[in-house]
Amino acid sequence: MGNPFDYNTEEIAWCPGCGNFTLHKTLKEALTELGITPEETVFVSGIGQAAKLPQYMKGHMFNGLHGRPLAVAMAIKATNPELTVIVNSGDGCIYGEGGNHFNQQILRNPDITVITHNNQVYGLTKGQASPTSDKGMETPVQIYGVSNEPFNPIAAAVALDASFVSRVFVGDQEKTKDIFKAAIKNKGFSLVDAFSPCVSFNKLNTFKWYKENTYILDDSHDPTDRMQAFQKAIETKKYPLGIIYRNSSKRTFWEATMIYETNKSPLYKRKLNMDALKQFIESKKEL
Repeated sequence: MGNPFDYNTEEIAWCPGCGNFTLHKTLKEALTELGITPEETVFVSGIGQAAKLPQYMKGHMFNGLHGRPLAVAMAIKATNPELTVIVNSGDGCIYGEGGNHFNQQILRNPDITVITHNNQVYGLTKGQASPTSDKGMETPVQIYGVSNEPFNPIAAAVALDASFVSRVFVGDQEKTKDIFKAAIKNKGFSLVDAFSPCVSFNKLNTFKWYKENTYILDDSHDPTDRMQAFQKAIETKKYPLGIIYRNSSKRTFWEATMIYETNKSPLYKRKLNMDALKQFIESKKEL
């Protein structure tokens, strides 16, 4: 018996061995184990190899512009907070083109899960450096090596007091599944920075490299301690995996905006008051 999120009408276009295959499989299992159905799930993505994932999942989907999936996801959740909204896109889409949206949505704290397929390279466009590429890494574009320090999404998210901040390596499927489930259940903006190797265009950060250069946080780490979380966030000799930070006391975007509303029902259930709309339009004609 297959997984309810299986959707096999499309040929999967990822390269053989791509980390996205494992991420895809693990996410389907996590959703099923949580008892979530395709009918109540929306997958949102931008542009890139990682952004193809919603095409291979049964459920609602919205494929947006490069760097804009977080704005779309927030709008979907604000319109219907009863839905489970999950963003899947790459490190270039989320941290590069979408960098400003990344900051702003953390501050707004919509109840969405953001899974960034972080392969530290632009895979769709054949291997130029991404915001998270290691300094000195040589690419077909950066032929003398990357000159920038890599963007640290974990440190940025902790600094902005995100509701849930985590990192996984897709090679550890069970741990990744546990984190996916915790992120989806979390109420607020949940970041999962997922190390997902690009086997075609990043020969540095391989499955072996991630296995040797990461470690799993143990019970001594307190993810509610923001200063401790920030110390973990800036570790680069070996990257910590697990829930790095969480702040469960933050109000979500919906809760923060609904305090001014007398009608607490989701927007999609409300009836449009045409008389009020006409009155508003007429009032603006005088301006």
